[in-house]
Amino acid sequence: METASILEREKELYNDYVRKWKDEGGRVLGYACLATPVELIEAAGLLPYRIKALGHSETELADGEMSLFNCSFCRACLQLGLDGTYDFLDGLVEANGCDHLRAMFENWQHVNKLDFFHYLKVPHFFRDDSLAYFEGELALLKEHIETQFSTEATDQSLEDAMRGWGEVRERWRELSSLRELEEPLVSGSEAVALEVRGSSMRSEDFARMLSRFIEERKNTRGTKPAARLLLCGPATDEVEWFEEIERLGGMIVADTLCFGSRAFCPAPVGGGEPLHRLAEGYLSNLFCPRMYMEYARRKEFITQTAQRARVDGAIYIYNKFCDLHGVDSVLVRRDLEEMGIPVLVMEKEYSAGADIGRVKTRVQAFMERIGGGA
Repeated sequence: METASILEREKELYNDYVRKWKDEGGRVLGYACLATPVELIEAAGLLPYRIKALGHSETELADGEMSLFNCSFCRACLQLGLDGTYDFLDGLVEANGCDHLRAMFENWQHVNKLDFFHYLKVPHFFRDDSLAYFEGELALLKEHIETQFSTEATDQSLEDAMRGWGEVRERWRELSSLRELEEPLVSGSEAVALEVRGSSMRSEDFARMLSRFIEERKNTRGTKPAARLLLCGPATDEVEWFEEIERLGGMIVADTLCFGSRAFCPAPVGGGEPLHRLAEGYLSNLFCPRMYMEYARRKEFITQTAQRARVDGAIYIYNKFCDLHGVDSVLVRRDLEEMGIPVLVMEKEYSAGADIGRVKTRVQAFMERIGGGA
């Protein structure tokens, strides 16, 4: 692999913010699944860093560890873990989001062992016994972090972190309202770019970045899109895909993506000890197909988002071999179309340049179907 290519990836992923944090002696903990409580990591004095690939499609090293029938996004992330790009991480938190993510983390740790590696077991449904189990899992994660990094996540620091991330979620809701206007002031690609950037920040800095962006946009004028679109699907950090879709005249005025609005749903509830509130807030607000007994609540989240944003159509896009979202897309398409909202379902490869032409053709045809074509 070309050294220049690796260095360019490192510059994007090991950005100025993270580099400054490390230069000042800070530690960085990588995670991927939204079930991982960033508040707990931040309360312990570490930087929570969401694993991403930023559209880099090389998987030569990863293909030696994972099957080609695994999700190409997970293989792209594994590649970065194996080629040294992610050597700045001080540890990893694995969660059982899906089998592909688990394979990514476990092969990463098998080949390039980090001093800290924790498997956070997350139940697949929300009820009293699963909540008690998850709270116990968070206590184990807290203890492991404190022991490994000689730190302490006190109740007060946890309360502070929960308030900080609550501010981030409030700013995201404000940003979303600007997307949902009749003449949107924020595009879907801009919103996801902010989330991708902020997923490598502590809450105070993420909230400040969102606030600055929102204030700037409030003083601009929007334009009425040819079609108002809802984008559904799994984790995708490919901002360029959003840009390509919006260049066709539609505007992604809302999303239910893992790298997007779904990232801001888990939130601590009121009452009780902070760790219990954190566990309940996360487990009761994971609108992901991995929560296989929670489709009714996930459907409500998706349909309410579509109605609030007054969408003309929805695009459900996911990477090839993503079993969870492949099945989920069937249910979502059925229920949205019963509401009179047309749905386009597309399976693609992660960051495959050859795929973009096919995707644009299908989106353009869909736009014509819903009355938004040129």
